[in-house]
Amino acid sequence: MSDVLSTAAILSAPRIDISGRVVDVGPQSFRVSGLSPFVRLGDCISCTGEHRHELGEVVRIDTDSLTVKPYGTRSTQGVGSRAIKVGPFAIAPHTSWRGRVLDAFGQPQDDKGPVEQGLARRPVDSPPLPALQRARALEPVPTGVSVVDIFTPLVKGQRIGIFAGSGVGKSTLMGMLSQSKGFDTVVVALVGERGREVREFLEEVMAGELTKVVTIVATGDESPMMRRLAPRTATAVAEHFRDEGDDVLLIVDSVTRYAHAARDVALSAGEPPVSRGYPPSVFSELPQLLERAGTGRDGSGTITGIYAVLVDGDDHNDPIADAIRGTLDGHIVLDRAIAEQGRFPAVDYLKSISRLADKAYQGSERELVTRLRAMTSRFEDTRDLRLLGGYQRGSDQTLDQAVDLVPHIYEFLAQRPGEAAPAKPFDALSAALKRALAPQPAK
Repeated sequence: MSDVLSTAAILSAPRIDISGRVVDVGPQSFRVSGLSPFVRLGDCISCTGEHRHELGEVVRIDTDSLTVKPYGTRSTQGVGSRAIKVGPFAIAPHTSWRGRVLDAFGQPQDDKGPVEQGLARRPVDSPPLPALQRARALEPVPTGVSVVDIFTPLVKGQRIGIFAGSGVGKSTLMGMLSQSKGFDTVVVALVGERGREVREFLEEVMAGELTKVVTIVATGDESPMMRRLAPRTATAVAEHFRDEGDDVLLIVDSVTRYAHAARDVALSAGEPPVSRGYPPSVFSELPQLLERAGTGRDGSGTITGIYAVLVDGDDHNDPIADAIRGTLDGHIVLDRAIAEQGRFPAVDYLKSISRLADKAYQGSERELVTRLRAMTSRFEDTRDLRLLGGYQRGSDQTLDQAVDLVPHIYEFLAQRPGEAAPAKPFDALSAALKRALAPQPAK
């Protein structure tokens, strides 16, 4: 009986906070003593000092102290401030979050009042589903963007990257893809964007679709911790709707800025740079984030991930771009030269690939796409030769056909934001090419 009373007393006793003290403050981080045996990497620490309350994350643990990087732009704590262990950061998504604009903490950034909290809290760093517990990705999903549906078709649960330099149109293409009718919920993470671009993206690019969109925003002026947290928060929100049975479209613009933020955090923790300034942990964090998207368990929903990848200096072999390309299920490459010609979306479909295209193609569509790619390659490879006058019609039948048809393919694939694509893009393209080959009536 005494044992039972003792247990009941323990369970009903007030909770005791585990706390330490700030012993050193730097511009981007501070150190706390007294908590090292009780915390793990990724735990949140709450500090209450003379100035104001502050939340940070443990990024390094030493024997006698730990390094905490605050979520604010710089630390405001003083030496001696009390630091309390909070634990891993978690959110409680709710169905009513559709149509809302939130920060990386899940707090409202619009003028629609507070957000309702769900019944269950979900850590923002949930591990990916085990490989053998995932359903297979088999169901094609039309995006409404002709060049994507023909050359890099998607299936529900696929993860694909849009690789481009700055100003080539990746945000516009992502907005066009978000208009697809094949998804129940859209979750958008705007990471490191300019402040003025947020409203433009929501009111122009996403116009008319906001009722099913959850937007997580961390602009470029926010701290690396907030920019690193935003994609993880967005992925946790997408996982919530997936587990509710929704087919979710997750858009992250851009995952490169997430890698930049992760680099800043890792360097603050004392990691050495190993590849163009990136510490090793950045390359382990990327697959941990990207693998969380995809199919769920049998009977649940899916997360189709579209990730913008900003290639530095248009170098598509940049270490971050290369690591992301190797993790995803395909890549769409935007080319600055195509954009300069005024062809939008500026997709270079010769360099783009969908690793799940075979699940989306029907009948002879795969054969047709292979022939179109070969024809376009021949057309582009001989561009300089033709400009120099080294091409004579009739000497190469394959090249003659490429010269006749490829400009019409380019014209067919051009599409403005808001412009509806054909319901059956392969049939529409075939009809356009037949018209191009038809003999013209004599005048």
